[in-house]
Amino acid sequence: MLASGSGTILAAMLERGDLPIVSVLVDRECGAIAIARAHGIPVEVVERTQFGGEFDRDAYTQQVVTALAPHDLDLIAMAGFGTILEKPIHDTYAGRMINTHPALLPSFKGWHGVRDALAYGVKVTGCTVHVVTLEVDDGPILAQVAVDVLDGDTETSLHERIKEVERHLYPEVIARIARGEMLRTPRAGR
Repeated sequence: MLASGSGTILAAMLERGDLPIVSVLVDRECGAIAIARAHGIPVEVVERTQFGGEFDRDAYTQQVVTALAPHDLDLIAMAGFGTILEKPIHDTYAGRMINTHPALLPSFKGWHGVRDALAYGVKVTGCTVHVVTLEVDDGPILAQVAVDVLDGDTETSLHERIKEVERHLYPEVIARIARGEMLRTPRAGR
């Protein structure tokens, strides 16, 4: 798992008890670290220290790939990972990375999917689990669940309802992948 935030998705996955999570990698100090450690999951910290034009995204991505290599991974699940990764990770894990997005892709791609959906005035948005590709939020869709936009919704209230759906949908998709029911990864079935 790659995480950057509070760790609620990671917690939901660990609560299932049937997902083979072997490591968590974070790009900053965050709540996911404590959750992983409380469950005995090793944590790799590849801290991102630059956020401006001087940030070398390719070099940072290579650091992530190097940190992941010893774990011999079949699948990488991104859960709110705050750094967009470049070609080196796609060269190594093509077709074996998935992510969740708080909108019904292909609509409202990018970091502000909930805010953009509200600004557009949609009545329904949702959550999408998709394969990660070099183009952000553009990979094949694995699963989606719709969430109604309610009168008076704010970005925060709508995002919280989407997260509730996400905490059920994302672990279920990963379980189905682990059982070989979807996304036959190049390394699956070893």
